Amino acid sequence: MSTTQRLLDNIAVVLVNPKYPENIGSAARAAWNMGITRLITVANEYPDHERMTRLATHNATHLIDKMEFHENLRDALKPFSQIIGTTARKGRHRTQGNSPREIMQIILPMLKENQVAFLFGAEDRGLTNDDLKYCQLRSAIPTADFSSLNLAQAVAIHCYEIYHAVVHDPKDIQANPTIATSYEVEHMYDYMEHSLQQIHFLHDKSHEYYMRNLRQFFGRLQLQSKETKLLQSIFRQFLSYKKNDAQP
Repeated sequence: MSTTQRLLDNIAVVLVNPKYPENIGSAARAAWNMGITRLITVANEYPDHERMTRLATHNATHLIDKMEFHENLRDALKPFSQIIGTTARKGRHRTQGNSPREIMQIILPMLKENQVAFLFGAEDRGLTNDDLKYCQLRSAIPTADFSSLNLAQAVAIHCYEIYHAVVHDPKDIQANPTIATSYEVEHMYDYMEHSLQQIHFLHDKSHEYYMRNLRQFFGRLQLQSKETKLLQSIFRQFLSYKKNDAQP
C-alpha cells in the first residue's frame, strides 16, 4: 500500500441522517474517485441498498457493501481524533468555518497518526448544533452567492481538497502525537459536566452555553489520551469527594 493511500485510509466521510439513499451512492462515488474508502452513515434505519448502489455505479458499489452504519452519532465517532463538521448555516451559536483548503492545512500534519472524520448533514437542514458539538473544526465552502450545495457536491469538493493536499503537500505531513479519540474525550466531558452540575455551576439557562464553550476550548488544545484520562480522574475524584462530603 502506498503512503498516499495509508494517509487517505485515515479519513472517513460520515453522512448524518441523509434523506435520500441515492445521495449516499453519489457520495460513495465521489469519495472513491479521490481514494477515500471509508464511508459511514448515521440514521434511524439502514438505507435502501439498491437505491444507494444505483448512483454509486459499479466502481464504488464495494464502498456501499462495506459501509459502516450506526444509529447514534456518538458511537460512530468513537475512533476519530479530529472531527470536522461541514456547514453553510450561520448563527450566534456557531463559530466561523474555515474553507476546505484551510481545513486541510490544519489537519494534514496530524493525519499520519490520527483518524479524521468529515461530517455531512441532511440535505434539507444540514448538521444540527447537537451534531456539531462533537466537532473541533467547521468547514464552509465559499460560494459566490447561493450558498446551498447538493450533499454529493459538498462531499466531492472536500474529498478533492483532501486528495490534493495529501498528494501535493506531503512536506506538511509530520509525525505528530496521537490525539485522544472522540470516545475518550466524550467520557471526559461526561465527568466534567456531572462535576459542574454538582457544584451548581451549570444552570438550566447557562448549561448549554458553558458546555459549548468548554468543548470549544478543550477542542483547540488537541488533548492526548493520557491528558483526557488525567482530567477524567480529577473529575471522578471530585464527584467521589462530593458524595462522601454529603453523607451525614
